[in-house]
Amino acid sequence: MASPSSSSSSEKGADNGKPAQEAAEQKVRKEKLGWIEWLMGWFYLAYEMLFQRIIASNVPNPMPLPPVNDLTFIVTGSTSGIGKEIARQLAEAGGHVVMAVRNPKAANDLIKKWQEDWSGKGLPLNIEVMELDLLSLESVVRFASAWNARSGPVHALINNAGIFSIGEPQKFSRDGYEEHMQVNHLAPALLSILLLPSLIRSSPSRIVNVNSIMHNLGFVDPEDMNVTSGKRKFTSMIGYSSSKLAQIMFSSVLNKRLPTETGINIACVSPGIVHTNVARDLPKVVQAGYHLIPYFIFSPEEGSRSTLFAATDPQLVDYCESLKSEDWPVCAFINHDCRPANPSEEAHNVETAYRVWEKTLELVGLPSDAVERLIEGEEVKCRYGASE
Repeated sequence: MASPSSSSSSEKGADNGKPAQEAAEQKVRKEKLGWIEWLMGWFYLAYEMLFQRIIASNVPNPMPLPPVNDLTFIVTGSTSGIGKEIARQLAEAGGHVVMAVRNPKAANDLIKKWQEDWSGKGLPLNIEVMELDLLSLESVVRFASAWNARSGPVHALINNAGIFSIGEPQKFSRDGYEEHMQVNHLAPALLSILLLPSLIRSSPSRIVNVNSIMHNLGFVDPEDMNVTSGKRKFTSMIGYSSSKLAQIMFSSVLNKRLPTETGINIACVSPGIVHTNVARDLPKVVQAGYHLIPYFIFSPEEGSRSTLFAATDPQLVDYCESLKSEDWPVCAFINHDCRPANPSEEAHNVETAYRVWEKTLELVGLPSDAVERLIEGEEVKCRYGASE
């Protein structure tokens, strides 16, 4: 940047130079991870698989929870895997749990079983079911509108639902977006913003995003979030890891956009490498190997610990506020051992993060000032549904 003393050239000359400068910046923008970053991503993944159990050996299982009576938790994707454990444990600890799921019947069947198992141990579990299909942004808007209309509290929104269609060809949602990007990033981002009125009303409150160590292998091109430009060949690994990186980037900008006075803290969480229903989509040979290494892979109960910690532990508030006061480039990231960690180098790319923020708002049909307007109590319209 030129100093004031060196900028004596005419405004016209400076303006003429701007397009050239912007064009130069466009040319140097990365189009993929560097090979060293790529190798380091695989190193982190292998290291976590081999040593996660040792690293997290100090974390009790199940995770003991602080009192959560009178607290409300919305948990997406809570009929299987980590989400199922999160919902059950929060309910058994006394919390009011809202299971936001695509299959309400499966959720109600689970609740019936949990109530029977819990009988005689305390008051009946306080759980309810609401339908939410993250492959439909209209469904997200319907869910948020219905919840906000109740004027009920949300002390923690846990964006747990996700997909990893290993080995599957590229698929698109009814909204026209690549499925990994929509389910793992776009839909949770829209849900988080639309629920801001309830989160502010319930403050102190939290948004907890279940992320993945595999974000280290991700790269996001904000102008090609569907991976259809031909610059990169789509694989399910690219789809999944890029969506998880996009989630961290978006969450980091949202964290900066929310004033401390709102009382909302944001954290992304790595559950570790967990034995979940992802295995259903694996080739049979890989499935066999997956089941042969149970020692290295966490059970869903073990994988739920870092999310439960991020959703309930009082220390998280101070940690999030300290990061915000230091203007740290990324939001809080909690590792599978329930300790703070640093996400990938690419997650620290502030310029790309803001471009991801802007593109995400555009794709989910929200105005660029949606967060500020919701904080002020104004109405915000989403093109996928009714106004908030």
